[in-house]
Amino acid sequence: MNGLVREFNFRKISGPPDELFHVDVVDDRGNRIMFRMQKTSDNHWRFLHPTMPGWLIEAENGLEKIIEEELQADTSSLSNF
Repeated sequence: MNGLVREFNFRKISGPPDELFHVDVVDDRGNRIMFRMQKTSDNHWRFLHPTMPGWLIEAENGLEKIIEEELQADTSSLSNF
């Protein structure tokens, strides 16, 4: 993102009725940005609070893809038991 490699940390927050992920990342100055992504009624993962730096807003679709891939990997690993 923005020509830089960034490490994102994801933590699934379990509990009904909403599916949530807590995500954090460090910005260019070393400040930690923490936010939540929620699955919407149209099955897309979106920022719960849309006030984010521009580079992060541009990454929303990529973060959604990563979350979905991880959830599918978890589901398929459970089916092997």
